Amino acid sequence: MLNQEVLQKFASIVGKERLKTSKEDLLTYAYDAYVKEYIPDAVLFPKSTEEVSRLMKVASAHQIPVTPRGAGSGLGAGSLAKRGGIVLCFTMMNQILEINTANRYAIVEPGVVISEFQKEVEKLNLFYPPDPGSATVATMGGSVSMNAGGLRGVKYGVTRDYLMGLEIVLPSGEVMNAGSITAKDVTGYDLTRLICGSEGTLALVTKIIVRLLPKPKARRTLQAIYDRIDDAGNTVAKIIEAGIIPATLELMDKMIIKALEDFAHLGLPLDAEAVLLIDVDGDLEAVEKQAKMVAEFCKSQGARDVRVSQSEKDNEQLWMARRSAFGAVARMRPTCVIEDATVPVSYLTPAIKKVMEISERNRVQIAVLAHAGDGNLHPLVLCDQRDKEEMERVEKAMDEIVDYAMSVGGTLSGEHGIGIAKAKYLPRQLSAAALEMMRAIKKTFDPQGILNPGSFLEHGA
Repeated sequence: MLNQEVLQKFASIVGKERLKTSKEDLLTYAYDAYVKEYIPDAVLFPKSTEEVSRLMKVASAHQIPVTPRGAGSGLGAGSLAKRGGIVLCFTMMNQILEINTANRYAIVEPGVVISEFQKEVEKLNLFYPPDPGSATVATMGGSVSMNAGGLRGVKYGVTRDYLMGLEIVLPSGEVMNAGSITAKDVTGYDLTRLICGSEGTLALVTKIIVRLLPKPKARRTLQAIYDRIDDAGNTVAKIIEAGIIPATLELMDKMIIKALEDFAHLGLPLDAEAVLLIDVDGDLEAVEKQAKMVAEFCKSQGARDVRVSQSEKDNEQLWMARRSAFGAVARMRPTCVIEDATVPVSYLTPAIKKVMEISERNRVQIAVLAHAGDGNLHPLVLCDQRDKEEMERVEKAMDEIVDYAMSVGGTLSGEHGIGIAKAKYLPRQLSAAALEMMRAIKKTFDPQGILNPGSFLEHGA
C-alpha cells in the first residue's frame, strides 16, 4: 500500500483530480480483456513528459511498482498492476503534435486513439496502415507497447514497420530520445525497435514518431462464402502463393457467422462453414483488375458466392461483420479466452483443422477467427472461468494449440503479446540464452525492477 507521504508527492505533481485512490476507481483499472483482475493502489493521469519524469523519480526513490496503461484493450494482463503500486494511465496525453506532409511523418502522444489518428491523416491524403481490431478504442502507445498489427498486416506489416522514433522516460525518471524523423538512421543500436513490443517493461513512451504513406486512391472489399472451411483456408494459401497481396485477408468460421447473425443480423448465411473478407487497394484501375482476379480465384477454389463492394459505404458494411466478431462471440459464454498463435500461411488449413480437433477432443467450445493472410490464428475459447473442471480442459486445449504452432515453425503470439497469459510457454519458443539476454536488457533499463513487475519475463523463468 502507498503511504500518505508518497500520495501527497504524487498529488503535488498531477493534482488531486488526476490521482484516483477510491475503491470504485481502482476497480475500473483492475482489468483488461484477460480473465483475472489485479487492483492497483492508485491510478495517476499525467499530461506531459515532465510529469511522467517527476512521477517516476518519486516511484524510483520509494521503489514503487509502476504499470503503464492506455485504453486497457489488451488481452494478457499487460497493463494490469500485478504487484500493486501505481497505474500510469496515458489517456490524457492524447494530442497529435505534428503531421508533416512534406516528409510524411507524424508525432503523437501515447494516448491518441488509433482510429482518430487515422482519420486525421487521411484528411491530408495520407495513410497510417496498422489497424488492430480494437482501433476505435486502442491507443498509439498501447500499439507501440504490444507491436500491434491487425487486419492490414498481410500487405502493410505491423506497428514496428512504421515506427521512426520515440521519446521515452526511464524508470529513473530520465528522459531519452531514440530514432529520428529521417527515413534512414543506423546510428547505434536500434533502441526504438527494442522498446516496441516490450510490453511496458523497459520504459514509458511519451512521444511517438510514425511514418505515413500516401493514401490509396481506391479500395474494394470482397466477401467470399464457403461450404467447406478447408476450401476457405486453401484459398488463402493459394492467393499468397500466386503472388497476390491483398490489403486484408480475414477468415471467420461457422460459429462466428452464427454469433454475428444473432448479434447484428447482417445477412450472413447460417449454413456456410466459412467466410473470407478480402480488401484490395491502390490505384483505381489496378484495384478493379485485382478485385476481379481475386473473385475469380475464390470461385475456382470452391467459394459458392463472392460479393464485391461498389463503394466505400459497401466496404464499411462488409467490414462491420469482422469488427463486431469479438463482441458477438463473447456474448455466448461468460468467459472468452483469445489465442493468437501464428503459423506459416501454408499451414493455415491444417492449423484450423487441428484447432477444431482439439476443441472436440477436449470438449471445449472454440470459434475460429484469423488474420489469415499472415497466418495469425485467433481461436476464441468460450467457457466459464467459475467452472474449475472446464477451465482445466481449456488449459489443456490451449497447451495443445501452442504445441502445434511451435511444431510447424509458428510463434506464441502474432500481436497480442505475452503478458502473463502466455508467459509459461516462453521456453517453448525462446532458448535459455535468449531469455537470459532479455532479462539482462530488462535489468539494464530497470535495475530496481519497478516497471511493470510480474510481467512475462518473471513468469516465463
